[in-house]
Amino acid sequence: MSKSSPADPIPLDFTVKTGADGVLRAVVQGRMEAGSISPLWKDLASRLKKKFPAGLVLNVEKVDYMDMSGQALLLHFSRLMRDGNAPVEIKGLRPDFRHIQEQIGCFDCSPKPLSFKGSLFEDLGRAAVNLGRDTRQFFSFVGEFVAAFTYSLFRPGSVRWKDVLLHIEKVGSRAVFIIALMGFLIGVIIAFQSALALRAFGAELFVAKLLGLSIVRELGPLVTAIILAGRSGSAFAAEIGTMKTNEEINALQTMGLSPINFLVVPKMLAAMLVTPLLCLFFCLFSFMGGALVMLSLDFTLTSYIHQLSSSIGINDFLGGMFKVFVFSILVAWIGCVRGLQTGSGARAVGDSTTSAVVSAIVLIILADGIFAVVYYLLGI
Repeated sequence: MSKSSPADPIPLDFTVKTGADGVLRAVVQGRMEAGSISPLWKDLASRLKKKFPAGLVLNVEKVDYMDMSGQALLLHFSRLMRDGNAPVEIKGLRPDFRHIQEQIGCFDCSPKPLSFKGSLFEDLGRAAVNLGRDTRQFFSFVGEFVAAFTYSLFRPGSVRWKDVLLHIEKVGSRAVFIIALMGFLIGVIIAFQSALALRAFGAELFVAKLLGLSIVRELGPLVTAIILAGRSGSAFAAEIGTMKTNEEINALQTMGLSPINFLVVPKMLAAMLVTPLLCLFFCLFSFMGGALVMLSLDFTLTSYIHQLSSSIGINDFLGGMFKVFVFSILVAWIGCVRGLQTGSGARAVGDSTTSAVVSAIVLIILADGIFAVVYYLLGI
C-alpha cells in the first residue's frame, strides 16, 4: 500500500505488506517527521493489532531526514516486536540516525527497583539521626512560638482574631457532636461493664464513683486529645503543608510576615481555648451515659448524682483540666510543626498529615504517663 498526499507539508511515502512467511515488511522513503509519520504509525499499529506478525522489517534506506518522532516510531515498534518474542530488523539506517537511536533506547527501559540492604546498625543510626533532627526542629519551633506568643500577649492587636474565631469554630463547635457522642457511648460502656463486675460483690452503687474518677482524671482528657489529634491536628498539618508546597510560606516570608505569627499563633490559641471546654462536654455526656445505665439497674438518679459528686474533688477536676490543656498544646504544636516540615511532591502533604496524627498520639500517651507519675508523687 502506498500513501502520498501533495497537500502534506512533509512528504512521506511508504509501502507495508505481509509476506508469505508472516513477516511484516515496510519500505519508507522521504522525511520521517512529526507531521508525516502518523499514517505509517496507524498502519503498523492496526496490522499488529489484527494479527501479530512473525517478524518486522523496516527498510529506511531512502529516508533522508528523521526527527525524534521518527526515532520514536522505530523504537516503539522495535520494543513491541521484542516483547512479543518476534525478530525485528531496521535496514539502511544511516549512522547518524543509528547513533541517536542507541542514545534514546535506554529511555524506554523499565526502571529497576532500588535495592538497598542495610545492616541493623545502619538502620538504627539513620533512625537516631532522624530523631535528633526532629527533636532539634521541635525545640526550635517551641522557641519561635514562645517568642511570638509573648509578643502577642503584650500586643493583642497583632493577633489575627478573626482567624482565631474561625479556628475556634472549626476546632470547637464543629467537634461538639463527635465529642458528645463518644463521651456518651464511653460512659455507657464503662458503667455497664463495671456494673457487671461489681454485681458479684453487691457494689453496683460504686459504679458512679468509678465512672467519675476514670472520666475526669484519665479518659476525658485522653480521648478528647486523641479526637483533637485526628480531627484538628491533621487539619493543621494539611493546611500548612499545602501552603508550603504551593510556596505560600515563602511568599509570606518575602513580604516580611512571620509564618509563626501569621499561621501558628491563631491555631494554637484556638486549640488552647476550646479543648478544655470540649473535655467538659465529654465528661458531661459520659455522666449522662452512666446515668442511663444506673437507671436501668433500678438505681435512683439522686443516689447516682450523690455518689458521682462525692467521688470527684476539686483536685481531680483541676488536674484533668490542666492535663487536657497541655494535650491541646501538644496536638496543635505537632500539627503545625509537621505542616512546616512538609517537603515537595504530591505525597508530601499526606505524609505530613499522617506523621502529625501519629506523633501527636504518641506524645499524648507519653505525657499522660508523665502526669500519672507526677500526680502520684504530689498526692493528687
